Amino acid sequence: MWRTTKVKCKSDVPLKEIVDPAKRAAWISQQVDLAKKQYMDGINIDIEQEVNETSPEYYALTELVKETTDAFHREIPGSQVTFDVAWSPACIDKRCYNYTGIADACDFLFVMSYDEQSQIWTDCVAKANAPYLQTLVGYEEYITMGIDPKKLVMGVPWYGYDYVCLNLSEDHVCSLSKIPFRGAPCSDAAGRQVPYGAIMKQVNSSISGVLWDEVQKSPFYEYKDSLGQFHQVWFDDPHSISLKAAYVKNRGLRGIGMWNGNSLDYSREAAAEQQTEAMWQALTP
Repeated sequence: MWRTTKVKCKSDVPLKEIVDPAKRAAWISQQVDLAKKQYMDGINIDIEQEVNETSPEYYALTELVKETTDAFHREIPGSQVTFDVAWSPACIDKRCYNYTGIADACDFLFVMSYDEQSQIWTDCVAKANAPYLQTLVGYEEYITMGIDPKKLVMGVPWYGYDYVCLNLSEDHVCSLSKIPFRGAPCSDAAGRQVPYGAIMKQVNSSISGVLWDEVQKSPFYEYKDSLGQFHQVWFDDPHSISLKAAYVKNRGLRGIGMWNGNSLDYSREAAAEQQTEAMWQALTP
């Protein structure tokens, strides 16, 4: 199986600065120069700051993307400018961006279909990082806005969340500490991110083994730490990712990617090699 890689610089910028056209132009010039010096294929813009729909930043952000795309295409023929967006355009984490304008202004959107519990508005319990139906709803919302599916790349998580349970019920409900985030009473900040490679090392010593949630279509497991606290770990595996990859193919999205490639175990151990290859294979239905 062939895998292609494009090397891009990944950039963020304080939104207060890009309202000024001169500062915007200076930032873009710096990024173009960096990409040229490093022989990069383009730039991925990852801005995850709060933006109000009526703010100057709302319009300036769209202009930044358009001007960046124009500059890169002009200065580095064949380059790509991409923009990271949340799993849904519904003002997730108060990121109320001009999604259609940004999509028109760049080569494609990389949809971060993970951290979908960054704002928990329902019961404060552990859930899947990227529930299947919730993930698909996000894409249908982008497409309903008028964004061409070919402008959307699905980002899937190669990591999970380890939650300490205040209480773990017999039917696997893990109650969480209430840690608010951007208006929501609870969030995945109650857990910690764990790479897939580490998850695979721990799951065999868990008290539950790998369990499967049929509603969220996600694996999880439970363990007890040295202090006697129960944990619940939610993650994605080849099974859950392959379901999403099938949607990518059937819906005609541009492609699929992951965050991030270093989350797998690339050692020469037989089990690790098998697990790693299965995760790569899951991206290509």
